[in-house]
Amino acid sequence: MKIKRLTFWALAVVCVALTAQHAPGLAQEAASDQVVVNLTDDGRALVNPGMGWTCHFYSNIPTNYGSHLEPSDSLDWFEGCSTVYLRLPWAYIEPEEGVFNWAIVDTPAQRWIAKGKKVAFRFTTSENWMEYATPKWVFDAGAKGERYTWGKGVIEDGICVDPVFDDPIYLEKLENFLKAAGKRYGDNPNVAFIDVGTYGMWGEGHSTLGFWGNPSSSRMEPERTLAVVKNHIDLHKKYFPNVQLCISDDVAGAERQGDSFPETDYAFENGVSLRDDSILVQGGDRAWFHAEMAQKFWPTMPVILEHEHLLGSVERGFWNDEKLIESVEAYHASYMSIHWWPEVEWERLADTVRKINLRLGYRILPSRVAFPKTVKIDSFFNVEWTLQNLGVAPCYDGGFVAITLKDDKGGIVSLLSDESYDVRELPVGAPGHAPQVERSARFRVGHVAPTTKPGVYDVYISVGTRDGTPVYALPLPNEDGQRRYKIGQIELTK
Repeated sequence: MKIKRLTFWALAVVCVALTAQHAPGLAQEAASDQVVVNLTDDGRALVNPGMGWTCHFYSNIPTNYGSHLEPSDSLDWFEGCSTVYLRLPWAYIEPEEGVFNWAIVDTPAQRWIAKGKKVAFRFTTSENWMEYATPKWVFDAGAKGERYTWGKGVIEDGICVDPVFDDPIYLEKLENFLKAAGKRYGDNPNVAFIDVGTYGMWGEGHSTLGFWGNPSSSRMEPERTLAVVKNHIDLHKKYFPNVQLCISDDVAGAERQGDSFPETDYAFENGVSLRDDSILVQGGDRAWFHAEMAQKFWPTMPVILEHEHLLGSVERGFWNDEKLIESVEAYHASYMSIHWWPEVEWERLADTVRKINLRLGYRILPSRVAFPKTVKIDSFFNVEWTLQNLGVAPCYDGGFVAITLKDDKGGIVSLLSDESYDVRELPVGAPGHAPQVERSARFRVGHVAPTTKPGVYDVYISVGTRDGTPVYALPLPNEDGQRRYKIGQIELTK
């Protein structure tokens, strides 16, 4: 509905009055029969489902990088940290067949879960820094393996043992492990994602083609490689059917550029998303290789980025803050790693993190809301709003706008949810150019029940489930502690 413009003098008076009454990011325009609220992004970091910074509590080596954190520290101070990421070799979790050390992952996980945050996993079977990433008992049971040394390749006295990734005994034992992990985490709503990380060095598939001249035992022809990748994807799909899975871009080759490869195409076709662990491992125009590949994935699934170990990239002269920001845009990323000691990374990158937080994942803003000043109880009325997604990626889980009326004690007088538009459909745009979607919903307060008394009530807006339960943090002031945001008042009359 269009509204009459105030005269310049009247608008100035209203704006002066509102400056004293409303927090930054919220302004109202008065009209004869409407309140129009204009909202702007308040710049806060948002912790929301399906997006954010992931803390490498374990980065393969179990002392990296959560070992410096106090048991009570879930990185609430690292703005935008939503997820604890636990990447560990299988050998640490099942040191004896059928005997599991779940405490190694459940302990840090619970610290984040207690704060309403999420957990993510990668279980690896090949590492270049330890002898047995796949438990020794797997080889003792007859699984084939080959010794190698990083930098020298397969040699008889190699210091590391790699499995043959399509060996039937290895796969049998691995499936038993994944079955146990799936029973524990496959339907756990606190799990954000799980990597298909049981193939290749560090779980990245590098041993497929040899990695920087360091081939391991599993250097295979393309047809066999594809079969192995499919097998490992299928095993994860079998035991984690309700979890967002992802796979390293490097299963298609660490530096092979293009938008379509059999391995990642198979992942996409099976609902497995993409992660790139190679951001700023190199520099300049080689700071990453697979943004083109990501274009297939990001419209429907979250893309995950991991930057190189911070100090390693800095020492080699490859680190570039602006490139890190650019990678989020290029991949339309939903997640970015904290891949160093968190306190050091925050101290060095705080300004960069804050810039990334304005774009990483989704950022839903109801930039304009219009509703009547006065409404008669049990009568229909319209509410209009303009929605924008200020982030680089969709809100994949979707949600719906709700209007809540509350009394001066914070009690809910009326909850009005609009099911006609899913925020998942909000388009994304370049920074500062988020497309606007205008919506209108017809509501009625106090029809039949519950008993609704005349009075002046606070108006809140939220985004969440169809029944009006708030789910998403919005970049707005005046939150009620339950992810509803006060935008004005409305009077109900008989």
